[in-house]
Amino acid sequence: MIVIANLFVFMSFQMLIPTLPPYVKSLGASGFEIGLITAMFSVGAVIIRPFIGYLLEFSSRKSLVLIGAAALLMMTIIYPLTQIVMLLLLIRMLHGVMWGWSTTVNGTAAVDVVPNSRLGEGMGYFGLSITIGMIIAPSLGIYIYQNYNFSVIIIISAILGTIAFILLSIIKYQTPEAVKNLSRDDVKFSFLGSLIEKSSWYPALVTLLATFGYGTIVTFIVIFAEEKDIKQIFLFYLVNAVMATVIRPITGRWFDRNGPKALVIYCSLFTFIAMWVLSYSNSWVGIVFAGIFFGIGYGSLIPALQAWVLAKTPKLRRGVANGMFYSAIDLGIGMSGLIFGGLANFVGIGHLFQISSCFFLLVIIFTLRASKENLAITVQNKG
Repeated sequence: MIVIANLFVFMSFQMLIPTLPPYVKSLGASGFEIGLITAMFSVGAVIIRPFIGYLLEFSSRKSLVLIGAAALLMMTIIYPLTQIVMLLLLIRMLHGVMWGWSTTVNGTAAVDVVPNSRLGEGMGYFGLSITIGMIIAPSLGIYIYQNYNFSVIIIISAILGTIAFILLSIIKYQTPEAVKNLSRDDVKFSFLGSLIEKSSWYPALVTLLATFGYGTIVTFIVIFAEEKDIKQIFLFYLVNAVMATVIRPITGRWFDRNGPKALVIYCSLFTFIAMWVLSYSNSWVGIVFAGIFFGIGYGSLIPALQAWVLAKTPKLRRGVANGMFYSAIDLGIGMSGLIFGGLANFVGIGHLFQISSCFFLLVIIFTLRASKENLAITVQNKG
């Protein structure tokens, strides 16, 4: 139920990811302002997550989950109320705040019900809701944007968000006993302490590098398709989703048996290849091949990194670790959108994809250089 509900949360939100940049561009925004659309929501998400990680150390899951889902729905409905770019940037930051809230508490609610000995497989299945939502929803959003208008996207996104709220409201959550036995007075708040979990900072850093490389696709893939006159860009997301769904159970079990090292390396290599195939694509054929490689690589990379983060974290601190993981994602994507948004004024989008692909090589290097301590998962968490 958590997987299904989270799928609707991600679909509701992710429809806006590839369609907001071209929508803002149609309002007269510059390349830098288009990059800010991605960056501002990341800023909001990163700021809120330490506070959510703190609350998760002593709070029941259900109330936090429902507040996040309701707030996300409200922020979605607000977008059509203005066409002023600066106001849209402010709305985007507030939307990021609620996104940071929701993803952190939903991911923590999921890990609460997964047995320690099957953490890689369990979070792999939960990761399917993230990956499929991040793939199907953008393709649906692109199709609607190309054939209808942005207001229709908002309506459908709001419907999906409403379904998510209903599903989340009927789930029976499992708050850990260690959390139930604590109160606000028992836990001291530290912004840095709730932002970073020391036991799992290294895989979070690797996650930031990976999502920095991915950020150019989030921000520019629709604009790239418009420049190349590729009408079937949605196929990238569709094929991506199919491949990610097929490969995920295999990679999840691989993680539980062999750990993160080889899996992260292979997934990063496939993603690197996908970025280069995409950069040279001039028709739907290249888009399909890029989607295949990307689904195999990136579709399994992020869940593997999340399982790596959580497997190194004591149960009581998993809320903080989950927040750190999602903050790494949002910070990576946000900085990528901002930096490459400025670079887009001087370099073609195909070349942006090629440059950003180098960050997946950095992921490989950092994983290869990881110490045994950083690669090992704790005996407690392996069960």
